[in-house]
Formats: sequence, structure tokens, C-alpha cells
Amino acid sequence: MSVRHHVSDELLLDYASGSLGESWSLAVSTHLALCPESRQRLSEMEMTGGALLDDIGPTRDASDADWDKIRTLLQPNTKPVASDLPAKQSVKAVLPEPLRSYAGGDVDVLKWKQLGPGAYHFPIPTSDGEAIVRLLRIPAGKPVPEHSHGGRELTVVLAGSFMDGKDVFRRGDFEEADEDLTHQPVAGEGEDCICLAVTDAPLKFKSWLVRLLQPVLGI
Repeated sequence: MSVRHHVSDELLLDYASGSLGESWSLAVSTHLALCPESRQRLSEMEMTGGALLDDIGPTRDASDADWDKIRTLLQPNTKPVASDLPAKQSVKAVLPEPLRSYAGGDVDVLKWKQLGPGAYHFPIPTSDGEAIVRLLRIPAGKPVPEHSHGGRELTVVLAGSFMDGKDVFRRGDFEEADEDLTHQPVAGEGEDCICLAVTDAPLKFKSWLVRLLQPVLGI
């Protein structure tokens, strides 16, 4: 089934320009590895750098701001990038590259840490310190405790699915959340939902019991 929920233009442009931090870039590159449509959008954005060079003609001098923008768009991207390998080479892998290398292997070899009954997480270290990156494994048919956000949260579905309100998110789908969103995603039936989640602030849970355990669980 094709990806239906895509990364926003604003976030993708930040990724294309190299201004997005490593942690956030890992979420975007994971989505790109699973979504041909977003990869095409990225390619079109990267072509903008070349177009800007053509726009600055000999009739006027380029300002410092013009050249700074061009250099940013054309500089090599040192952030995580989606693998160029054909999809058939990793069809059995749940985690695409570069996420699989960051995690140290696919989901079946990871040492998951328990969050609650049937729920697990696996923290993934990054070097930028901007956000917390983790894999989440939610049992089929079970909800995540209702919560809001203290900042930004990016989520990419890797296996299974979840429902958030009327929207269904499946493999490759991308969700962006911020302080304005309060929700309670529910894992789809039949298969555990495995997601990549990147957050820059602790979640704000409605349940006092979950809030009590939050420091221990590290969420």
C-alpha cells in the first residue's frame, strides 16, 4: 500500500538545505527511504539550487545573501540520507537504511526496553543533542496513553499501523505533531505497530500514573 501521509514542504526544504539537525534528519530520511513521492519532491527541491545560479545573471552582482543561499542548497548533505539501494535488496528488513545502521541491526536483534504491558522502546543515540530518537513497539489493538506535546514530535511508521482520530498511518507514513495536538494513537489490529519517534521535549500525559512513571521510563 502506498504512503499517504508525507513530510511537509517546510521540513523537507530544511532537510534539502542541510539546515535540519541529525535527529530530525533521521526521521525524514527514514520516510524518504519508504516513500518514492517524497523522494521526487526532494529531488525537485535540490534542483532549485542549480536554478538559482541561472537566475543570478551577468546583469547584476549577486548579493551575499544570494550566494549564501546557493551554497547552502548545493553543499553536500552530511545528514542521514535514504539508501540508494533498490528496495528489493532490503524487502525483508523492517528498518530501512540509514536507520538500521543507527540502531545496530533490524528489529529482531535489538534489545528492547519495556515501557508497559506488551509495549517496548529502543533508544537510538545521535550526536546533535537536539532531540531524543527512539523506536516504539506498541501491541496490536492497544492505545498509547493520551498525551499532548511540549515541543515537536515526528513519527514514521515502520511496521503495522496506528489510528490517530480518523487518520490511519501505515508503513512509511509520516506524522508531525506539536504543542497544539492532544491525541491517543491506537495500534492497528493484527500486528504490532513499530514506529520511529523523534521528540525534543517530554510528552505531557493525561494520566497521573503515567506521569508518575515517566522519569523512570524515560519518556
